[in-house]
Amino acid sequence: MKTFLKTIIIFFTISSCTTLNPFTGQKTLGVSNQELFPMTFQEYDKFLTEAKVIKNTKEAKSIDKVREKLVVAAQLWLSKHGHPDYLKDYKWESKLVEDKSANAWCMPGGKIVFYTGILPVCQTEAGIATVMGHEIAHALANHGGQRMKASTFQQYGAMAIGLATASKDTTTQRTWQEYYGIGTNIGIMLPFSRSHESEADKIGLTLMSVAGYQPEEAISFWGRMDKLSDNNQTPPEFLSTHPSHETRINQIKNLIPQAKEEANKLGINLK
Repeated sequence: MKTFLKTIIIFFTISSCTTLNPFTGQKTLGVSNQELFPMTFQEYDKFLTEAKVIKNTKEAKSIDKVREKLVVAAQLWLSKHGHPDYLKDYKWESKLVEDKSANAWCMPGGKIVFYTGILPVCQTEAGIATVMGHEIAHALANHGGQRMKASTFQQYGAMAIGLATASKDTTTQRTWQEYYGIGTNIGIMLPFSRSHESEADKIGLTLMSVAGYQPEEAISFWGRMDKLSDNNQTPPEFLSTHPSHETRINQIKNLIPQAKEEANKLGINLK
């Protein structure tokens, strides 16, 4: 047991990275960019070899256009707040992929993928900016690195439970592991993910506003997503990694004035 605890201490001393994030204003524990970005770039390249990438269409060019405007907005905001070099290790790129899923994502380091299935929900360039701003925000806030570290903590906790109950019968061991899994997922991991979603909404609204898009368009987009999900069964909010659409829309309404104020400070006048 002592050897196990010593291994955990050494592991976190070497691999943990605590930094102050300019977008959240909070110190976060996660994986460093030097460790994380090469892994995500490799996974991104692998994904593209297996995906059907759409090039040189009007839709594909719109994805690139929005990405360029949002990255400029992020750099403008960061420079204004004293962090001009924050994006130096990011390698921005965006691809449109043929897939019916209403989904999009941005890997840590700036690799963005939009699925064709989400474009009818976006409808407009501002709708694309809503989605992309949110996904870029995950990368800028280092949510990927934080989730990797949280998952590692959870795994080591399970190992500790295993060692602590090693002398017990198999049924007792299994019961403790199940309790631990349910407790950490519902009590820690899911709320952790939901807080990241809300955080990404806030940052994304600021980015799209600084890029010149009306943040009210985010309300319209999430309203359309809500209608789309009406045809599918969705889990209760406390069992989901995302806030409910109603919760998200209400939060966005409250955040819009602040997003516009941030844009106005940078000379972007949104009426």
